[in-house]
Amino acid sequence: MTGVQHRAVTAAEADLRFDRWCKRHFPSLGHVQLQKLLRTGQFRLDGKRVTAATRVQPGQTVRVPPVDAEAPTTRRTVSEADARFIRGLVIHDDAEIVVLNKPAGIAVQGGSKTTRHIDGMLDALSKEGERPKLVHRLDRDTSGILVLARNAVVARELMHAFQQHGVKKLYWAIVQGNPDRNAGLIDLRLGKSGPDGREKMTPEALDAKRAKTDFRVIARAGKIAAWVGLVPLTGRTHQLRAHMQAIGTPIVGDHKYGGEPPATAPDGLMLHAREIELPRAKGRPLRVTAEPPPHFLEGLAWLGLTPEALPFSRLQDWPEAG
Repeated sequence: MTGVQHRAVTAAEADLRFDRWCKRHFPSLGHVQLQKLLRTGQFRLDGKRVTAATRVQPGQTVRVPPVDAEAPTTRRTVSEADARFIRGLVIHDDAEIVVLNKPAGIAVQGGSKTTRHIDGMLDALSKEGERPKLVHRLDRDTSGILVLARNAVVARELMHAFQQHGVKKLYWAIVQGNPDRNAGLIDLRLGKSGPDGREKMTPEALDAKRAKTDFRVIARAGKIAAWVGLVPLTGRTHQLRAHMQAIGTPIVGDHKYGGEPPATAPDGLMLHAREIELPRAKGRPLRVTAEPPPHFLEGLAWLGLTPEALPFSRLQDWPEAG
């Protein structure tokens, strides 16, 4: 039985329903017990009553009443195969930050139907008994850069940088059709809409919040598709996917947002977190690049393109505002 606790919502937990947040932190807390604690106001979010359906946001504080629960930092047993797998994803590792090149098809965190995920393997990357901490997330089918912090201090600093848009990120995408201009800023509010479990981000949602994406066309392949660079200036759920659909060029392979590919296209979501620049408390920012996965390279080859250093295929090509 734990006493009263206060826990901060992390960047990797943005937009989670409160009941799912509880399940992640307190897996032994049953539905009936949770509903009773919510009904009696014993759980609080930033000091206010909360419901099971409330969406949590990074930086909010949860008051947790005394509950019988497994602590989220309990050490997990990682199989030898998964340990080799997660270690093989590391593309940068120092005393403060670990960066992975996440494959498409594996979730960052678990859920009711997800038992194998990145978070469940992180004990294999522990140093001096401390488990790395997730500071942001990627969709299951998005490949590329995933950042971990080596300790709680660095995690707080990085989470703050993500929240304050102090982190620069470049994504590569292959989109259907062609944008009507070579560069532009998509400034379109987004919020969740639809039945639970099948929500989509749309500008029509009642809770829509401002979302901004800078895009540049790297190369065009006739009228079939284009290779684009995307720099998100905000961090909404599914932002890049929803924004590209909104301008009439959905990401190839994105079935949720209209990206039904031609029969000849390779399988898979053609969205890759290519490059990131992270601020550091001391010294120059850390810039890391992740090689694209085989299915993305197949997508470029399908269009007769190669992943060479073309304008706007690198973060250094983008204006400072991006």
